[in-house]
Amino acid sequence: MMTIKVIPTFRVRLLIGLVIFLLAFGVRLLTWHDTRLEVGKVQSAVVADYQRVAELLRAGGVSSFLSSSSPLADLNNLGHPPGYSFLIASVYSLKHSVTAVQFAQITADSLSAVLIFLIVAELLPFSAGVIAGLLAAFSPQLAWNSVLLLPDSISVLPILLAIYLLARALQKPRILNLLIIGALIGLSCWLRANAMLLTIFFAVSVPLLVRSESQNASRMLANRRQDAGAPFKWRFALTVVGGTLLIILPLTIRNAIVFHRFIPLSLGAGQTVLEGIADYDKESKFGIPNTDMGIMKQEAELYQRPDYYGTLFNPDGVQRERARLSRGFAIIRAHPFWFAGVMAKRASSMVRLERSRLISTEPAITHRIDDLDHAEIASLITSRELFSNGVALPGAAAAYPGGYMGVMPEAKVSLTGNSERYGPQFLGPKITVKSGTDYVITVPIKIITGRMRVSVTNASENVYSSQIIEPFEHTPMEEWAKRYPLKYKELMDFESDQPEQLVMLPFVAVRDENIRVVWSNEASDTQTSLEIGFIKLHELGPARFLWTRYPRFIIHAIQKIFITAIILPLAIIGLLLVVFRKQSAALVILSIVPVYFFCVQSAVHTEYRYVLAVDYFLFAFVGVALSCVGSFVIKKIIPSPSGRGLG
Repeated sequence: MMTIKVIPTFRVRLLIGLVIFLLAFGVRLLTWHDTRLEVGKVQSAVVADYQRVAELLRAGGVSSFLSSSSPLADLNNLGHPPGYSFLIASVYSLKHSVTAVQFAQITADSLSAVLIFLIVAELLPFSAGVIAGLLAAFSPQLAWNSVLLLPDSISVLPILLAIYLLARALQKPRILNLLIIGALIGLSCWLRANAMLLTIFFAVSVPLLVRSESQNASRMLANRRQDAGAPFKWRFALTVVGGTLLIILPLTIRNAIVFHRFIPLSLGAGQTVLEGIADYDKESKFGIPNTDMGIMKQEAELYQRPDYYGTLFNPDGVQRERARLSRGFAIIRAHPFWFAGVMAKRASSMVRLERSRLISTEPAITHRIDDLDHAEIASLITSRELFSNGVALPGAAAAYPGGYMGVMPEAKVSLTGNSERYGPQFLGPKITVKSGTDYVITVPIKIITGRMRVSVTNASENVYSSQIIEPFEHTPMEEWAKRYPLKYKELMDFESDQPEQLVMLPFVAVRDENIRVVWSNEASDTQTSLEIGFIKLHELGPARFLWTRYPRFIIHAIQKIFITAIILPLAIIGLLLVVFRKQSAALVILSIVPVYFFCVQSAVHTEYRYVLAVDYFLFAFVGVALSCVGSFVIKKIIPSPSGRGLG
């Protein structure tokens, strides 16, 4: 019996795409609601730099970007491409709000989930595309990065759109389509520079795809001349590169006019090469620091230039970058096999999913916490009460001046943790809260050494809110402490150089119960030591959106599957299925972006957010595997009219 393959209509694709978009948007909206009070602390210095450039663009307009006398003509502004700052400035012109920027990113990231659905559905079974889109929609890794005030998630959208257009262009490749594909890659480069060489990988793939998909056209060309098709295909490849250059060259020309140097996009390649080497040089045999501050300090000492300390690119940013690249390449040439191993390890890390925060099963607060002067203090625990009624866990020790009676109102509890890297150290007294109410707990803490998590938990040890605190780096006495460690230790017995931090822990009480503040070691390499002040419980008002507990519970359960141990094996199975079925066009298109990052990004310092695009293609191959399993099960369960099963 002949099997008829049903091709979903445009209306069906549109409907499913809309469902995926709404699911993705909803997941990211809940993620934003959970994290909106803390995302500003992630990469805060980098975020501030993007926002500073955006404000300069708003103040001076586009003309200031092209002027060599404006504040934008500073090499320190070239640490990143300007595209994200332009985006922020554009959003601010409509509504000057960080939330507006986040919602623009959430929208773009939701569209990315739709695009991976369309890409896979274009190349492989429709059900595989649906699964890939749903995985991208629910992914906690993608949702978390979409609310960060960084360009990493939004820079993926033009790359995925370029992949989709490439998949659509297979049957009838046109110069205009390929030009747009190249331009989209260039647009991504304006947001993040790490895709700058991606256009070459696209260009190389085009002749392979045209040869595998346009067989009739190839035969027709071959009849005219045996090798006539080759230049025709490579013309397509050059068109992709040309499209990218059309978008990047204006920025390169602007940099040449303003800075009188050849800077294709931005500075920072030398810095990331050195830090990438240092990341895997555990014994420090190359003497390269693995932080920006360390590189600046070393260059200031090496070149006897104190003005180098404090900035990466000013003064002499171009020369310093070239020196960094020369130094990095010299190490690579001297140790090629070691560096190849580094690249392999870094590439393998790109297919591991980040341990990301899942959507909370409980709703987040909706009241503001930036002005607590008028908020009611529902409970107050003094330092003496904290010491008297709190519980120090085994190995930890709490101290209070004057013992239980106390000696002065402003005295603080001193807490010293045990030698464990993780685990509770001190349990605060119980505090009563009432159902359906927004609260925030504030507690001033001066952390001296170590790294600690402060949490709000209930009797069942469910965590309602938590925050990690650690000492600030590069305090004024740091250099003196390194030179005179014994004297510094003696001084630290009396006073810490660390500033006091006000820890704020917002949460919603969903029932009448007792809660408490818990201090725990959090990946601490040294014994934790800190001072704790008064604990205040502020009652903010009635909680809202309590009904979201139900979708939150479902999404939280789904997000638990997004771990490497589950996703990676399924992705490998899906990849093997594509290979064994000889679906060469799908294999090439779905491999362009991952192979690029494996080969290029693995050579430099890499963070998970730099390679977010790889996740989408992992989900694509997982979709293939799960689609195959589902198809097999359906054939076994539902018999065909002939009794032999479907298909």
